Amino acid sequence: MTNRPAPPPAKELMADLSRLLLAPQSQQPSLRQMDRSRFAALVDLASSNHVIIRSLRLLRPTMLGDQEHTFWLNEALETEEERIGNAVSYLADIVSAFERKGLDVTVMKSLDHWPDLGSDLDLYTNAPATAVCELMTTRFRAEIAARSWGDRLAGKWNFNIPGLPEPVECHIGRLGQTGEQRVLASRLPARARIVELAGLSFPVPAASDRIMISTLQRMYRHFYFRLCDIVDSAELVTSGLLDFDELRHSAQAAGIWEGVATYLMIVSDYVRQYRGTDLELPEFVRSSARFGGDLVFFRRDFLRVPILPQSAGLYSTQLTGLLRRRELHSSARLGLLPWLATAAAVGQKLTGSDKGIW
Repeated sequence: MTNRPAPPPAKELMADLSRLLLAPQSQQPSLRQMDRSRFAALVDLASSNHVIIRSLRLLRPTMLGDQEHTFWLNEALETEEERIGNAVSYLADIVSAFERKGLDVTVMKSLDHWPDLGSDLDLYTNAPATAVCELMTTRFRAEIAARSWGDRLAGKWNFNIPGLPEPVECHIGRLGQTGEQRVLASRLPARARIVELAGLSFPVPAASDRIMISTLQRMYRHFYFRLCDIVDSAELVTSGLLDFDELRHSAQAAGIWEGVATYLMIVSDYVRQYRGTDLELPEFVRSSARFGGDLVFFRRDFLRVPILPQSAGLYSTQLTGLLRRRELHSSARLGLLPWLATAAAVGQKLTGSDKGIW
């Protein structure tokens, strides 16, 4: 029986991917010494972090003349490009269907990783849920997925469309884990910009809205970063599209400014590890951050954010801000979050799943 080498630790592979995507070209890793097991593990990690296309395209020039490694790389690229091509085609049809019905729609998160794509397709709309459900079920023969407690609070609906492996997640009228962000949500379509990708047009959030949506997802809900979050946000900061004064004003109004500043500091600190230089963040961003990348740690394929006391403090600040502005309805929703998290934890412990809660 042949003893195959064990795959390397995921933390080591994450460092390789980070150097590949963030470090100067002279410091980027090569694939030439990689066996099939290590390559497969690298592809899996890159896929879960939504950086597979970018990573493999950067590696491809180093594989010239190496037929075996080139074959592995091209095979993985073709598989992912086929998946993305199919998903983007459906996404364009969905956006067009909304627009023909006179329903506003904005593509959130999914296209932030381009040329990579996430594992689901996220949309936001101010349209009534009844109109969205009717459109998805009649035009696309979609099946409406069962909704958890968290989905109902957050105003989320998930649709499964025949021929599309990725679920379509529609956020309707609300953002945030408990749907507490109504004002921020309602203005997304009016502030959206149009991007051209693969010859197709899509409405996507404005740059500052992208950062706030990512902050809500990473700092207030999941408490972990994918590598794509670091790479995408760093590119957005260096692109010049981000108006930091406008971002601060909008995030303060939403009660999440300190979370936004902390999110950006984590991104900047992580980039510095591999690039050697920080992102050019204004001093008012740095001084508002609660903590930075020194507290982020790698576990189970992602970069983890400490929940206690750091992220819990951000939650308390958001709730206090809502109460101070007398946004009682949103405050009541956000106040349910600890109970929802407790129920999810108990369900996970008793049944091995938090399905039906989150």
